[in-house]
Parts: sequence; C-alpha cells; structure tokens
Amino acid sequence: HLNPYPKGDVRHTATPDEEVADIKAATLEDVKKFYSDFYGASNSEIAVVGDFDAKEIERLAGELFSTWKSPRPFARVATAYADIAPVNKAIETPDKPNALFVAGIRLNLRDDDPDYPAMVLADYLMGGGFLNSRLASRIRQKDGLSYGVGSLLEVSAVDKNGQFIAGAIYAPENAARLEAAFKEEVARALKDGFTPEEVAAAKAGFLQGRQIARAQDAELARKLATYRFINRSFEWDADLEKKINALTPDQVVSAMRRHIDPSKITIIKAGDFAKKGRG
Repeated sequence: HLNPYPKGDVRHTATPDEEVADIKAATLEDVKKFYSDFYGASNSEIAVVGDFDAKEIERLAGELFSTWKSPRPFARVATAYADIAPVNKAIETPDKPNALFVAGIRLNLRDDDPDYPAMVLADYLMGGGFLNSRLASRIRQKDGLSYGVGSLLEVSAVDKNGQFIAGAIYAPENAARLEAAFKEEVARALKDGFTPEEVAAAKAGFLQGRQIARAQDAELARKLATYRFINRSFEWDADLEKKINALTPDQVVSAMRRHIDPSKITIIKAGDFAKKGRG
C-alpha cells in the first residue's frame, strides 16, 4: 500500500499471488534473456576490508571483471515521496497460529535533512533498538502481547523519500488490544515527548551499536561500496553521530511531530481473525 507503483514498473511490490504467478510463468529462456540483457560489471563497486595486498586485489578484480561489460547503460530509478491515503485493513490467513501487525507512514525526508538525526533517535526510542523502547515496554513487557515488536526508519540517501514502520507478531485474539496499545504509545510520545533519561539511554545504545557494527569487516565493506556510489565518506557518519549525541528531548519530539501524523498511519493485520470472532 505504501509503495503504489503499478504492475510492470520495476518499483512495483508484488503481492504473494503475483509472485507465485510470475515464478510459475517464468521460463529458462526468460532467465537467460534477462542475464544477457542486463548482467555486467561496468557500473560495479568493489570494497575489500581485511589483511590483503591492494595491488593483488586490483589485478584480480581487473582479471575477473574488466571484460564483463554491461549490455545496457546503467540508470538509477528514483523513488518519489507520495502522500498515501491511509488504510486499516485485516487480511485473513486461515489456520495460522500467529498474526502479524504492520503499521507504516511515508516520510518526505532524505538523510541529509536537518530532522534526520532526530528522527533516527525517535525511531530508536519508539522501537528501533532496545527492549526499553516505548513499544517493547508496553506491548511486550507490560501487556505481554508480543515477544517480537519493534520499529524501523528507512530514509534514502539519494531520494527525498522514506518511511517509518512498526510491526509485531502476536496471537490473533489479541488484535484489538495490540492495535490500541500501538496507537496509545504513538499518541503518548507525540503529546508528552521523551524524558532526558530515555534520550540519554537511547543515545548511548544507538552510538554503541554503530561502533560495534564498524568493528565488523562485512559492515565496513558494505558501507564503503555504498559510499562509493553516493560519493560519501565516513566523515558523514562522524557528523551524524555528533548531531545525534547533541540532541535534546525537545528536538526529538519536535521532529517526530513534524513527520509522524497518526491519522496518516496505515495499519495492516494478517491472521486467522475469523475463528471464534477474533479481531
């Protein structure tokens, strides 16, 4: 729903039925043609992290990939922000023991926006990072409705387009209680904000997590390759972390109020709600 591109557009999000139909319809010749039409290394980015000989890596990369030319020129496909009308929908999945709750809203935001650092921390406080987050404290610990609950902030580095997503796995009979708890916690955060203690703990947890991630070779390689494409260095990370560490509770909730409108949040629930009149 939050990604309303039509079928046939490369940005289209297929339904499960569409995916099954597409896979069944695909032939070996289709796969071969797609490979011959699009696969190549002309626009590739390679990042190597670890104990290695740089000259040997360059030689090997050239040997393996220099002649593997892309058949067609590369063109990035942009994704534009759209103000999506919200829906609240239940999808029946008969005889499934667990239900899934997903709530989301599109954000007119890019990661160089002044509000981005505050929104990163707001997401972490709501459910993005730790068991003391608002959603986990309420839905998992206090109400005991879900062991798997959290939130996610996705914001592009190239397009002014993002989304805030929250989700939970729960028993279908608890659908109404879980949805009410989610709405109440979002409303409470927007109304009252976060305490200085919450914000300080979130900063510490978030920044420590990034330090740990940078100690992993795979994460460093992933970021280096991505940063080659978007012309960015780790100075950007240092600047982001400096901004996050300087945030005040007022700055966090103010950014959240600018970008999160509860009346525009889409809610999708999937589960066996029909049994015994659940949901």
